[in-house]
Amino acid sequence: MTDSKECFIKDFGYEKFETVVSMIGGKWKLRIIYMLAVHGVLRYGELKRLLSPITHKMLTTQLKELEKDGLVHRMEYHQVPPKVEYSMTEMGRDLQSVVREMYFWIQKYEIQ
Repeated sequence: MTDSKECFIKDFGYEKFETVVSMIGGKWKLRIIYMLAVHGVLRYGELKRLLSPITHKMLTTQLKELEKDGLVHRMEYHQVPPKVEYSMTEMGRDLQSVVREMYFWIQKYEIQ
């Protein structure tokens, strides 16, 4: 049995939890977030290379969803050849505390 101090997650409700899971869930979204957090700004081709073997369609879809959800910023430069850069929004950067907690969890349990 958990005590009331440990049940803080109940305060915001399961629906909001599901919304967050859909925003960062799946095989690639956290990986994209990780790469952008580490590198700051990346062009599409750089992201694709770093996330190999992700397909073009999957990367494009995931980036559009992350942008729609306000986690990733897409900057398009109107030049030849076309240039598009991706970076984390403030909301996306605020996920760093979640990633930090994952780091502590990895360290605590010596995940290989």
